[in-house]
Amino acid sequence: MAGLVVAAAAGLAVAARAGSGGSAAAPRAEKSPAVRVVLPGRPGESARVSDSDQVAAPDGSTYNSIDTTFVQMMIVHHGQAIAMASLAGERAADDQLRALAGRIGASQAPEVAWLRGWLRDRGLPESDPAHDHAAMPGMQSAADMAALAGLSGPAFDRRFAAMMTDHHRGAVRMAGDVLGGGSDERLREVAGEMAVEQGSEIQRIQQLGLAA
Repeated sequence: MAGLVVAAAAGLAVAARAGSGGSAAAPRAEKSPAVRVVLPGRPGESARVSDSDQVAAPDGSTYNSIDTTFVQMMIVHHGQAIAMASLAGERAADDQLRALAGRIGASQAPEVAWLRGWLRDRGLPESDPAHDHAAMPGMQSAADMAALAGLSGPAFDRRFAAMMTDHHRGAVRMAGDVLGGGSDERLREVAGEMAVEQGSEIQRIQQLGLAA
């Protein structure tokens, strides 16, 4: 089953890149170079620094810098989708769009909690100052978010549909990066499931006839 999810997600990643139109798309990330990782020592022992790009987690699984970056970035990426979805309850005119937005918020909030737990279990920080969140694929600008919050009715529906479609396509691309270069098998499964679900939601938005 996991193999089917990964294969489907890989296909969605290709489709999302092909369907991004003229929007400014960030290049697909190449495999990150090995990073120096601080490994906490046992009680009474000093921490040690590893140059390995594959680190063992407390549960015995392995992860690398691509996994870590994906988790840290996806927390922020999901956060914006949840913020967008929360606006639809009082602003959307289309009942189906409002229901879809509610589903997006309800599904992504638990995923954020899981991602935070993934970092916590490995003693990793939730954010990295080196990350440029604004440059993540599909991220909407502060001006776009403010403009969306100022709309209601059909105008809100059209803007929301376009923005969420672009946002979801970006998330599918990000999932493709960890599917292609990550080493944590469970995280790869989760990323694949995210890509499949968000690809499905893109199709539902398109079926509403609201997004370009």
